[in-house]
Amino acid sequence: MGATGTASIDFGAYPGATIASVAVTGQTGILSTSLVEAWIRPADTTNHTHDEHLVDPPAIIAGSIVGGVGFTIYGVNQGGVPVPDAVKIAPTGVLQEQGRISPMPQGVWSVAWVWN
Repeated sequence: MGATGTASIDFGAYPGATIASVAVTGQTGILSTSLVEAWIRPADTTNHTHDEHLVDPPAIIAGSIVGGVGFTIYGVNQGGVPVPDAVKIAPTGVLQEQGRISPMPQGVWSVAWVWN
């Protein structure tokens, strides 16, 4: 059996980033062929409540395994959600609906991980 644990991944202050990572080290028994999983863990952080972890979290992926050392957890923007905006279009000043993408992930998110 491998190990389990938790970590925090930080996308930085607003407006955030499209990708973030955290290294998990001290895994002396991990092999380069081990299977590693990571996922969002609904738990309060300094930036997000338990519920915010459920609503629109970043995608979480584990990889870059180094035998006897550990692995890296990557967080990636899921592309956002198109949201309509009403904006004035010059020179007519007419309001038109424009699509935009919701903000990138920002702040600290809680993740859990396991390897075997």
